[in-house]
Amino acid sequence: MKTGTILVVDDNKNVLNALRILLDTYFEQVHLLASPNMLISALREKSPDVVLLDMNFSAGINTGNEGLYWLSEIKKVDPELPVVLFTAYADIELAVKALKEGASDFVVKPWDNTKLLATLQSAFSLRQSRKEVKKLREKQNILNHELNKEDDICWGESAIMQNLLAIIKKVARTDANILITGENGTGKELIAKKIHHLSLRENETLVTVDMGAVTESLFESELFGHTKGSFTDAKTDRAGKFEAADKGTLFLDEIGNLSYVLQAKLLTALQSRQIIRVGSNNPISVDIRLICATNKDLFKSVKDGEFREDLLYRINTIQIEVPPLRDRREDIAALANFFLRRFAKKYNKPELILSDKAIAKLIEYSWPGNVRELQHTIEKAVILSDNNELQPSDFYMRSMENKASIIEAITLEEMERILIGKALQKYDRNISAIALELGVTRPTLYSKMKKYGLS
Repeated sequence: MKTGTILVVDDNKNVLNALRILLDTYFEQVHLLASPNMLISALREKSPDVVLLDMNFSAGINTGNEGLYWLSEIKKVDPELPVVLFTAYADIELAVKALKEGASDFVVKPWDNTKLLATLQSAFSLRQSRKEVKKLREKQNILNHELNKEDDICWGESAIMQNLLAIIKKVARTDANILITGENGTGKELIAKKIHHLSLRENETLVTVDMGAVTESLFESELFGHTKGSFTDAKTDRAGKFEAADKGTLFLDEIGNLSYVLQAKLLTALQSRQIIRVGSNNPISVDIRLICATNKDLFKSVKDGEFREDLLYRINTIQIEVPPLRDRREDIAALANFFLRRFAKKYNKPELILSDKAIAKLIEYSWPGNVRELQHTIEKAVILSDNNELQPSDFYMRSMENKASIIEAITLEEMERILIGKALQKYDRNISAIALELGVTRPTLYSKMKKYGLS
């Protein structure tokens, strides 16, 4: 099957005629030039995949310098275009020089048809490979841009959040390992994205791993990858999250849920900056920026023997504590209006506003689910609203306003167990509905149900 375009440049008409007959069988288009003077315009007009270029055009001159000159001119137009040089006066020194100047290969006249065709087809394959690599690189850049697109964030104007933003801007441009701590729903993942967006790795990939959803049996495969046949379902080689994040950022969410045994394996990879795929003995170097997040007190976990102290200090070069929403009530009105605009646009209700009484109710509430709960509360109100001005009655919050003392007395884990238990009853164990209600993924919900004995 004929494919591709070749441009032949040679001042010998007999050579051109012979090559036309030979190459026409293999290339879709064969363009011939008897002089290099029109070479550059022909490149732009014909867009060849391969150029076969004679090295000598002036009578009595056989140094090859003319061919080297036109080779350099071709490379100025298209550095990736394969050029095969063609000459009757070949020597090793000239061939080496030509290859150093960027030629793909060197063919001596008189030529052997089979060898010439093999050389040209190899050059054409090189061209196709380069095009594919360029295409994949462009796709990857587009994908990285889309993945790294910064989510809209309302930071608020409270002193505590402005101070947090200032710290983030300071540490983002470094490669320091960062531990983000805070209650569920405070926006730890958004902070991780903000750090990546401000970092020197912003054009590379941010890879997120929910450590609470990774089972012990699949931990190494998920993070380090595996080779074909290394276990029953390993039908192909597969890169893990560490390799996917190479040159970019690896975000390990809910790292406090990682078992003690798996912590040791993670520590080894972080210390050596190398991973070994399951089923392989070959170490693979990785260059990552590490960000971790947890809602647990890891220092207490270390004291209780549940978390490795050496791993904690490895991931905790810089710690960023995200405050709960109840500690920055001055930001609630701004956040509420921010979410109102987002969801009013999403649900085609652009005229919606918050009444003063509605804002007052939102500010008074304790928000145990933090910013995530506020976001979901606003979204529900927008969906169900019949009037343009939202009133206090439009907002349904968990009836915990009068249970502040109870909330303060129980741990976050106990609160989480209670909320999941109530959601299981409310939605008759519909996992999708419960995950949407609580603002978590299905794997995370399954993990927490198992943790609290609710499965």
